[in-house]
Amino acid sequence: MSERHWYLISYDVREDKRRTTAAKLILGHGERIQYSLFKAQMTRRAIAELQWELEVVLDDEDDLLIVHLCPSCAGRVDDRQSQAGWESDSRGFDIF
Repeated sequence: MSERHWYLISYDVREDKRRTTAAKLILGHGERIQYSLFKAQMTRRAIAELQWELEVVLDDEDDLLIVHLCPSCAGRVDDRQSQAGWESDSRGFDIF
């Protein structure tokens, strides 16, 4: 099983329909922190697939930022709004 890492995902999408589609794609993998800022714990392959899906939806005028957080960095995130922490998921498998 591939190791899961924390990612910060942010976008600046200028058109409502594309913005809604992008948000739904990201929410399928992560949690909204602020309006256009999300956190997600995913494998490297899963984040690459999500990035590809977003690139298909987004236009040249839109912006997308994906930041990989190392375990040490993720452990130092101060997120007072989120109930779920940034600690590593110790599961060795996914439950479907």
